[in-house]
Amino acid sequence: MKQLFLIIGAPGSGKTTDAQAIAKRNADKVVHYSTGDLLREEVASGSERGKVIGSIIAKGELVPLDIVVQTIIGALANAPRDIVLIDGYPRSIEQMQALHTKLAEQTEVELVKVIEVAVSEQVAKDRVLGRARGADDDVEVFNNRMRVFLEPLAEIRAFYGDKGLLHTINGERTIEEIVEEMNTYVLSQVKG
Repeated sequence: MKQLFLIIGAPGSGKTTDAQAIAKRNADKVVHYSTGDLLREEVASGSERGKVIGSIIAKGELVPLDIVVQTIIGALANAPRDIVLIDGYPRSIEQMQALHTKLAEQTEVELVKVIEVAVSEQVAKDRVLGRARGADDDVEVFNNRMRVFLEPLAEIRAFYGDKGLLHTINGERTIEEIVEEMNTYVLSQVKG
């Protein structure tokens, strides 16, 4: 059975960097997928679905639920390792509920924990605008992405918290400190 860890956090929280480092450190048993990377790969493929995704991402809006869930379920099914880290998901109540429903319908994948990398809005903004990788990193788009992240956050925390699945890590430290804590935590939660 695949064991799934979801890693959530604000834009600029470091969730992708942290997950990549843990997967690299444990390459024999952990694989990492970024929801954003999975969607960008679809865009880069030039497919019709990719063109739709590209126009939505360019505006900083959420990709439709069915496309995201199909993408994630496909990645889980094809994962080459038993421990799977997915960052950047869920980003909405609907995404959370859709994944929860899909996972409940099958026995191949178990959601072990949801890890939130917590940072203040100011730290997130400073990091994103400081790195300015592309068109999606200007102030207006950052503010939109932050709003999209914050709106469902209390409900997402409550949903996973009530199930005993939520674990929060302080993301306002060095990458090394965060990765060390998250790595230790993930490995301590793995079953079997």
